[in-house]
Amino acid sequence: MIQRERLLGILRDCGSVVIGYSGGVDSVFLARIAVDVLGPQNVLAVTGQSDSIASWMADTARDVAEQFGIPWLEIDTEEMSDPRYAANPSNRCYFCKDELWSKLLGVARERGFRAILDGSNADDVGDHRPGAVAAREHGVRSPLLEAGLTKSEIRRWSRELGLPTWDQPASPCLASRLPYGLGVTPERLRQVEAAEGGLRALGFREFRVRHHGDVARLEVGPGEFASLVEQRGQVNHTVRAAGFQRVLLDLDGYRRGALNEGLSAGQLVQIGSAP
Repeated sequence: MIQRERLLGILRDCGSVVIGYSGGVDSVFLARIAVDVLGPQNVLAVTGQSDSIASWMADTARDVAEQFGIPWLEIDTEEMSDPRYAANPSNRCYFCKDELWSKLLGVARERGFRAILDGSNADDVGDHRPGAVAAREHGVRSPLLEAGLTKSEIRRWSRELGLPTWDQPASPCLASRLPYGLGVTPERLRQVEAAEGGLRALGFREFRVRHHGDVARLEVGPGEFASLVEQRGQVNHTVRAAGFQRVLLDLDGYRRGALNEGLSAGQLVQIGSAP
């Protein structure tokens, strides 16, 4: 497949790489391929840890790195200390990624790596993505996107490689569960993580717990609606135990990019100079 050969060529051209490694499908796949192409001595997968990242994601990142011999480093990021990020404007992701890539740039320079990579893929170009602006400003490359690899192709190749993340549901940061304008606080993020952890323990796979103050709005995949109805008592108890007073079901169900629904150029609420 031409996309696969293109990816290998891009990685060879990079020489040595630091990879923003979240533990998600794309970054795990990229790190695994990079180790195969460049050798472990020329790869460092770096996970930024903060309150905005679910703890199970860091566990996945560490476990997969150990299993597949991917050199791994965990660093603390401090986007929560940035009032522009905490205000939760529609360009919130810019400030998070600016913090992350600044830290990774320092790691790369200190250790002599030539390139910094992220896991953006060919399906990521259509959504509202202010974090991509920060990546460009820091010279971060996106080999999966450059090679034209889509999410489905990455999942298929990941399965061939035996990666346990091949069918892992999408897992953006916890702050994406808060509607723009609702301040990002550690307490709210912990509520979301606790509620989602409880739903995961009940067997749900594709879902989101959207934080609306005292109200939690649940999005679940259409195929899991019946299970939610059957377990509605447990679901209600689990989500309320995380600190919510009411639990509502979104009948449109889980869908990618729901946070940005209804946004237009005239509706974007932004802070600072970043696009």
